[in-house]
Amino acid sequence: MKYMLLIYGPAEGDWSEEGVQEEMDRYWAYEKAVAEAGVMIASDALQGVDTATTVAVTDTGERIVTDGPFAETREVLGGYYLLDVPDLDAAIDWAARCPGSQRGQRIEVRPVLEFEAP
Repeated sequence: MKYMLLIYGPAEGDWSEEGVQEEMDRYWAYEKAVAEAGVMIASDALQGVDTATTVAVTDTGERIVTDGPFAETREVLGGYYLLDVPDLDAAIDWAARCPGSQRGQRIEVRPVLEFEAP
């Protein structure tokens, strides 16, 4: 079953260059672990919310395009892992091993809803 691990962290961060490198090293090790376990489908970090664009379409078909995320929040989606694991327990185990979960970030675990093409 496919699960998306969504990594949420503080919108603002005060990281030293050394701190950033240490965190990246933790994530590279985690990336290697999920790849070697054969459960990783994809993963990416996202650019900051200041690069986001939100799109909505009205009932009349008018596009409304705004800069930034949809909602003001203290936590932002920073990246994800898409894993193919046997069950929710395995997904939760991988989420608990994610470096962010051990440093105050929240890892949302959500099953992927798969559709069969008509």
